[in-house]
Amino acid sequence: MTQPDDLERAVEATLFAAGQPLTEQEISAHLEGADVRASLSALKCTYAHRGIHLVERGGRWHFQTAPDLAHLLRREKEEPRRLSRAATEALAIVAYHEPVSRAEIEAIRGVQTAKGTLDVLLEAGWIRIAGRREVPGRPTIYATTPEFLTHFGLQSRRDLPGIEELRAAGLLDPIEEAFAVLTGGDDADTGDAVPRDEESAE
Repeated sequence: MTQPDDLERAVEATLFAAGQPLTEQEISAHLEGADVRASLSALKCTYAHRGIHLVERGGRWHFQTAPDLAHLLRREKEEPRRLSRAATEALAIVAYHEPVSRAEIEAIRGVQTAKGTLDVLLEAGWIRIAGRREVPGRPTIYATTPEFLTHFGLQSRRDLPGIEELRAAGLLDPIEEAFAVLTGGDDADTGDAVPRDEESAE
């Protein structure tokens, strides 16, 4: 078995000691600008069949428990607060359509979105403020975070399931219309694709 070199060991130690996932650039900066790409690849291979894996999610590297052993580390704990229907729909819309503004989320959902709904997702660390749309009023726009990818086991947004996969798994209810609108599905009810308050105003 090939012994790891000093740089590989230093990269390994840096990742173990880190309190959060690190980008390749952050690891390099911690190690005085060393080129760590080869070391990361070597470590990923080294840990591929171990109890923990080195994984890269959204450009950030961290160690995590091997999926087949995760049940051994689960502890009894209080059931976390479940996302509301509104928060689930908003998160799905941001994930599939980012960057997106509150008004665009509302247009897809067909109802107004309470400020607290997005606050819940911001506090969970799953979405972030990505800037402002360069249109009149310059509305805030939202995008997903690396923590969102990590929580759902995705390497990038390209790994998000397609609409047919979601439908087959029974995961579209109650947000099937929102996903259909985002992905151009034929079964979207476009007549409900504007906020209901606006409809009643007409």
